[in-house]
Amino acid sequence: MRMKHLKMSLAGSALLALGACSDAGIGDAFFDEAGGYLDDGSFGNATMNNTLVQNGTINYVIDLNERFAAAVPTTVNFEFNSSTLDGAARAAVRQQAHFMAQFPEVRFRVYGHTDLVGSDAANKRLGKRRAEAVVAELARNGISRSRLEALVSYGEQRPLIVTEERERRNRRTVTEVSGFVSKSALVMDSRYAEIIHREYISSATAPSDLVDFGQSLIEE
Repeated sequence: MRMKHLKMSLAGSALLALGACSDAGIGDAFFDEAGGYLDDGSFGNATMNNTLVQNGTINYVIDLNERFAAAVPTTVNFEFNSSTLDGAARAAVRQQAHFMAQFPEVRFRVYGHTDLVGSDAANKRLGKRRAEAVVAELARNGISRSRLEALVSYGEQRPLIVTEERERRNRRTVTEVSGFVSKSALVMDSRYAEIIHREYISSATAPSDLVDFGQSLIEE
């Protein structure tokens, strides 16, 4: 009797589990023919995420992205209905490229945005052209296109300022750290320290300047 009750409980639990999955289509697929359910691309993401957390890759990407955002202007703005970089935009991209050059192991992604004027389809294309313009400028400043990931356009979907009027702050691209070059070995703690050290090399005071400064203190 107990065994029968246990079997019924297990069967009920299984049905409940399938019912909980039915919203995603997985539970329904249990009753379909083999191959009837097509994965939407999310299968394995949880395992991949756990692996990246365990080997430290995600933490490095987050840390580098925070350093990138603190060190250089990551946002570039555009004139209305334009994907042309003006002087201020080119200067911002040069600063981005200077940072990128110090981290050859790192990949970056450029996201394109628009304001809310115009159709969604047109703004999607415009956002893509803006992202492409920034990538082209980064390449002109010496950054390999192989380190710049597939361009992404959000169009008008993520405005900073919600308004139907022309808003310059919404007409922008945003550059972010996206990961590491696939052919590079995993960057572990000691190696990571060396990479971060490069960030400070260019800003270090030249030894001759330190000597001159010390001499002036002695003379005073």
